[in-house]
Amino acid sequence: MQPITSFENLFQGAVSLERTAGGIKPWRIPYEDVVLYPPDGISGKGQIANCVRLSFRSEATEVRVRTVAPDPQMLMDVVIDNELFATAHPDADGWFTFSGLPGREKTIDVYLSQSLPVIVAGLEISEGASWAPAPVTSPRWITYGSSITQCSAAASPSQTWPAIVARKTGWHLTCLGFGGSCHIEPMVARLIRDLPADFISMCLGINVYGGSSLSARTFRPAVIGMVKIVREKHPDIPIALMSPIYSPPREKQPNAVGLTLEMMRQEIVAAVEALRSRGDNNLIYVNGLDIFGPDDVDHLPDNLHPDAEGYKTMAERFLQKVVPQVKLGGK
Repeated sequence: MQPITSFENLFQGAVSLERTAGGIKPWRIPYEDVVLYPPDGISGKGQIANCVRLSFRSEATEVRVRTVAPDPQMLMDVVIDNELFATAHPDADGWFTFSGLPGREKTIDVYLSQSLPVIVAGLEISEGASWAPAPVTSPRWITYGSSITQCSAAASPSQTWPAIVARKTGWHLTCLGFGGSCHIEPMVARLIRDLPADFISMCLGINVYGGSSLSARTFRPAVIGMVKIVREKHPDIPIALMSPIYSPPREKQPNAVGLTLEMMRQEIVAAVEALRSRGDNNLIYVNGLDIFGPDDVDHLPDNLHPDAEGYKTMAERFLQKVVPQVKLGGK
């Protein structure tokens, strides 16, 4: 095996990279500004490597990635030319090993854990194999949401619903799914605004319901404000606003500030209509029930989070119902 001694330029899907004594830690917020994303960097979720991957071109038939003190249950995937090839756990020394890769030149994406922080300490490929960073030539997609976008219960890191959609469309994904922490925050709006993007989607509401962090008075204004902040640097690209997916006990039951999921869907529709009335003609409303609804409860084990098959269902529905509405480059 030959080591790749400098692999910083192979990370894709990260917002920032922290150089630590042990290796490189990808973040999904600017790690230097962690104090500006309270509490503790979006409740610690900013440091999770969700949909972050090492991406390169190579004819290597074996790839190894070493991490610092990985959880024994941590998973990584290797994806070959956008197709899932293998999933691995770490060995006792922290190495994730993927063998038997096809010997042709190909794009290799190593998806890091979707549910844990990761420090990458080493990368090795087959002796004698050439390699180069995978170029980013595809449309850039940013998606924002809660644990239902982070998808910790997905079968493996590349099988979250955003990752599946990105592979099927060929889009370059940055996933800002923050479990328990999607509260339509101004700093996240500014972050999305400042990232390169050709399409943005936001699944809003479920954490606001659970945390009672916005009321009937403030929820719609917050949605409008987030879109307007993002539009400061992305005035014309498609933005999809998705309302909450189905959650039986929360549909009609008011939370501590009197909101139900049914009400929140109505408020998001009203926000979209208001924005469109003021000239935002590339705004897409997505009813969360069309992506995961009452007929899907067999894949909703805790009445809140889909299971692994449920996330695959979400990906299929997003591909069917949302992607055809996304007109990239005005086409």
